[in-house]
Amino acid sequence: MGGSSRSPKAGEGRQGLQRLLGDALDRLGLGAYAVDADGFIAAVNAQAEVLLGRTADELLGQDAHDLLHRDARGMGMPRSQCSMMEAFIAGRARQEDLGYFERGDGSLLAMSWLVAPLRLTAGQTGGLVTFHEYDPAGAHLPAPAIEAGLLPELERLALLAETTTQLTATLDVEEALDRLVRLVVPLLAEWAVIDLITDRDEVWRTVVACAKDGSVVRRDDLEGAMPPVPPASPMPLSRALRGAGATVATPQTYQGPPDSGIAVEQRNLFDATGIHSAVIAPIRGLREVLGALTLGRSERPETFTTADIPLVEDITRRAGLALDNARLYQRQRKVAETMQRHLLPQMPRTPGLQMTARYLPAPHASQVGGDWYDAFHLPDRSLALVIGDVVGHDLDAAAGMAQLRNILRAYAWSQQEPPGVIVSRFDRALPHIAEVAMATLVLGKLEAGTDGQWHLEWTNAGHPPPLLVTGDGQARYLTDGHGLLLGTEARIARNNATCVLPPLSTLVLYTDGLIESPRHPLDHGMERLRRHAASLAHRSPESFIDLLMERTRPVDNDDDVAVLVIRIPARDQPTDGPVGR
Repeated sequence: MGGSSRSPKAGEGRQGLQRLLGDALDRLGLGAYAVDADGFIAAVNAQAEVLLGRTADELLGQDAHDLLHRDARGMGMPRSQCSMMEAFIAGRARQEDLGYFERGDGSLLAMSWLVAPLRLTAGQTGGLVTFHEYDPAGAHLPAPAIEAGLLPELERLALLAETTTQLTATLDVEEALDRLVRLVVPLLAEWAVIDLITDRDEVWRTVVACAKDGSVVRRDDLEGAMPPVPPASPMPLSRALRGAGATVATPQTYQGPPDSGIAVEQRNLFDATGIHSAVIAPIRGLREVLGALTLGRSERPETFTTADIPLVEDITRRAGLALDNARLYQRQRKVAETMQRHLLPQMPRTPGLQMTARYLPAPHASQVGGDWYDAFHLPDRSLALVIGDVVGHDLDAAAGMAQLRNILRAYAWSQQEPPGVIVSRFDRALPHIAEVAMATLVLGKLEAGTDGQWHLEWTNAGHPPPLLVTGDGQARYLTDGHGLLLGTEARIARNNATCVLPPLSTLVLYTDGLIESPRHPLDHGMERLRRHAASLAHRSPESFIDLLMERTRPVDNDDDVAVLVIRIPARDQPTDGPVGR
C-alpha cells in the first residue's frame, strides 16, 4: 500500500536535514525516523531501512501514517484511531510495547515504539519515532535517554539544516539577514542584533529585531552607524568584529568604564532592550570578518552558557558564507550595471521617427548579457538599425557583445553597401578580430524615399524576424532576408530584403528572450508576441514597448531581453523636428 508524498521540490529541501540527522539517528542503535509538522518523513536511519525493508529514497517524503501504520490484521487505520498519530497531533511523547508497521514487501513488522515531539524550526514541530522489533520478554525503549540526550541534538541539527537551506536560497543581503533573524528569534532568543562591516571598513548596526506578540519586529531607532572597531579591546563585540571566538555577555560586562565607543553602544543596547543574557559571535566570510551576531534574552529566565556557543558559531558560520556570496553577487551586479550604462547606446534623433528601446537582464545572472540593440546614422543620413544576441548572459557575453557592436558600426559606416554585403564581410572577419564564437543579428537600413515613404532594407543572420505592426492593428513578421547565424564560417552570400513601412506603423526588433519558454514551442511565443503587439498598435512607443515586454516575456524565461521599437510618422507629418525617446 503506497502513501501520499511531497512534491519533488519539497523533497529537495529535505536532503540537508537527512544528511545531518542521519548520522545522529544511526548512533541510536534503534530504528528511527523524523517527520515534519505534516507527518511526512524527513529523515531516516539505516536501522529503520533494514527493519522496514525499504530504502531511504522510498521513505523520504512519504506520509508516515499512510505508508507504515497498520493494525494487527495488516489493515490501514483512520488517523483518529491511531495512537501514534494521536500523540503526534497532541505534541506529547507516548510509548507502546506493541504496534505494527508494514514492510516494503507487504508483511507486518511487530514492534515497540516511542514518539516524541521534535522541534525542527522556530515555527515547526515535527516528531521523532524510534522503534525495534517486538520482544515478548518485555524489553523497553530507553525513553528518558532519548528525550534528554538525543532530541536536543536532533533539534540542533534540524536548525542548522534549516539555516543552510534558508540562507543559501537567496543572493540578496537584506533578505538573507531577515531570514537569519527569523531563524533564531524567538527560537533561541528574544533579540537578534547584526552588526556588519561595510566595504569602507565602517561598522553599521544593520539589524536590531525582537519578538513581539508572535512576530518579529525591527527597532529602527537602535540601528545605524557604529564607532570604529578598537584594535585591542577585550570586550565581546569588539573581539567578535575582529574575528575572535564567540563570548557570553551580560549587562554587567559593560558596566565598567568603557574602553571604546562600541562599548558605550553595547551598554546602551542592553539598557534599551532589557537583555539580561547574550551570546556574541563573529560572522566570518571566506577571506574576512563580515560582522557579528548578538542574540539576547530578555523574557525567558534561562541564561546563555558556554554550552550554547558551538550552536551559535555554527549558525554564524553558515550566515557568513551566505552573506559572502550575496555581497559578491551584488558587487558583480554593480560592475555589470556600470557596463550596461556604457554599452547600450542612446537613441539618435531622426526627424519624423519616434524610437525607444529597452534592455532587461537575465533574472539569475550578473545583470547584463549578450543581447544588444543599436541605432546610428550612416554617412548618407539613413539610419542603421541593429538587434543582436551573443550566446550567454554573463560579463563575458557582454564583453563579446561590445566587440561585435563596435566592429559592426565601423563596417556599416565605412562600407556603403547593402546590409547583406556588410554582414557577410563582418562575419568573415569575426574569427580573426573578435572573441565571439557565435551570434545572431538583424542589420537594417531605414530611410525616407523621395516619394515620402519610409523604406527598410535588411538582412537577418539567424535571428528572430522583425515584426511590423500597422496603425490599424495588423501584425506580420518580416521573414525575408533570412540566413545563417554568425560564426558558422560558411561563405554563403547573404540575402537582402526590402519593405515599405506604412505611415503610423511600428517596427519591432527583439531578441529571443522575449519569446522563448522552456515549456512552449517557439511558435507559441512568436504568436503571443504578434497578438500582443497588434493590440498595442494605438499606444505611444513608450507605452507600447513597456506593455509589450510586460505581457509577452515568459515568466519562466531565464535569458536577457533587448527590444528596439521604431514608429513611422504619419504621411503629412513634418520630418524636421527632433525625436524623443
